[in-house]
Amino acid sequence: MTDQQVVTRFAPSPTGFLHIGGARTALFNWLYARGRGGKFLLRIEDTDRARSTPEATQAILDGLAWLGLDHDGDAVSQAEGAARHAEVAHQMLTAGTAYKCFATQDEIAAFRETAKAEGRSTLFRSPWRDADPSSHPDDPFVVRIKAPQTGETIVADKVQGNVTVRNDQLDDMVILRSDGTPTYMLAVVVDDHDMGVTHVIRGDDHLVNAARQMLVYNAMGWDIPVWAHIPLIHGPDGKKLSKRHGALGVEEYRAMGYPIEGLRNYLTRLGWSHGDDEVFTTAQALDWFDLDGIGKAPARFDFKKLENVSGQHIAMMDDAALLHEIQGFLKATGAPALTDAQSTGISNALYCLKDRAKTLPQLIEKGHFVLTKRPIEPDAAALKALNTVSRGILAELTPHLRTANWSRNALEEAVAAVAETHETKLGKLAGPIRAALAGRSVSPSVFDMMLVLGRDETLARLADATE
Repeated sequence: MTDQQVVTRFAPSPTGFLHIGGARTALFNWLYARGRGGKFLLRIEDTDRARSTPEATQAILDGLAWLGLDHDGDAVSQAEGAARHAEVAHQMLTAGTAYKCFATQDEIAAFRETAKAEGRSTLFRSPWRDADPSSHPDDPFVVRIKAPQTGETIVADKVQGNVTVRNDQLDDMVILRSDGTPTYMLAVVVDDHDMGVTHVIRGDDHLVNAARQMLVYNAMGWDIPVWAHIPLIHGPDGKKLSKRHGALGVEEYRAMGYPIEGLRNYLTRLGWSHGDDEVFTTAQALDWFDLDGIGKAPARFDFKKLENVSGQHIAMMDDAALLHEIQGFLKATGAPALTDAQSTGISNALYCLKDRAKTLPQLIEKGHFVLTKRPIEPDAAALKALNTVSRGILAELTPHLRTANWSRNALEEAVAAVAETHETKLGKLAGPIRAALAGRSVSPSVFDMMLVLGRDETLARLADATE
């Protein structure tokens, strides 16, 4: 398989949103394939017709698109392949690697009760396994695979190592139901084979399925893919990630304003490592990612680490890319789009907004001064800084700024001179200036705001505040 093109797949069930754990599985598959010039395929496992919805399918597609995990070709519907799955089951019947089982549910239950009472394995052993086909009555039947009953099956897993299963623990699993519909265990194998999947990278909750699915591969004489069963994601308390830990769906992380590159970085690092590297680009992840770096222990989701990685990506990001992220975030959350003037303003301000913002909402809040219009309405905290004394000092500062060369040094000197006149520190004047320019008690440096706003707008806002 070494000279074969790598083909991976992501195969979610469309019964809800794209879970953050599913997103990481998709990401691992995408990184492994894309980093090797291979194919990354998408299959929607929609055989549960009662629970599968078009809305859930769309949510999965939207989540993958937002994360930038592009797939090759169209998404495959598992339900649409039912006839092909059944065809394989009939080929196995003809080859003698599967058989018709006429046992009723009552007979199976009675078998298990007797076995339990006698202290034997309750794994159902069908009396039809070696029955003469001509003796089969004209009754409903299921098709069961003939599992080996002695020896061992070894699942050679790239993450878990060799996992040995005793064959006497494997039942003759049903591959075709009595109504002629295929079971999930058959459909998965047929689809993976037909799609040319070379590497099955999925959650380790599927590890128990691998040995059973190998029965189908072996019965059909098909190549078994490379298995890589990755540990699940746990919450900070070490228990399986659930709603009590917070956000579960990818769309929730989008709404919280984590930049795509930052979330991709964090999810890649969740259960996989490359030395001590914590913060890296997607290009580096594509270059570095390998199955050897995946740990066996469950990874713990840590919001503080996610915020830290997110903040570092915001600081690293190219201004044009960051503006695009901001616009995408506003659209996704239903907030008003930026006007042309706001886009220009925020672009000019990004140099002083990037540092210390962990998320896009934090960055937008820091950029409030350039997104808002006169007259500025100070919030409660900012209003406290605008008392009679401070307004008088701002009025005194205005002529100094009007004649200043509009550079950082000149602005600092002008403010420092007024502060000295009033025998106060420069920092003491920052509060009222901030309140006048931004209407907030927390903002970028007052000198950065002046430079971004320009002379006329700065003087106009100060004049408004002193009236």
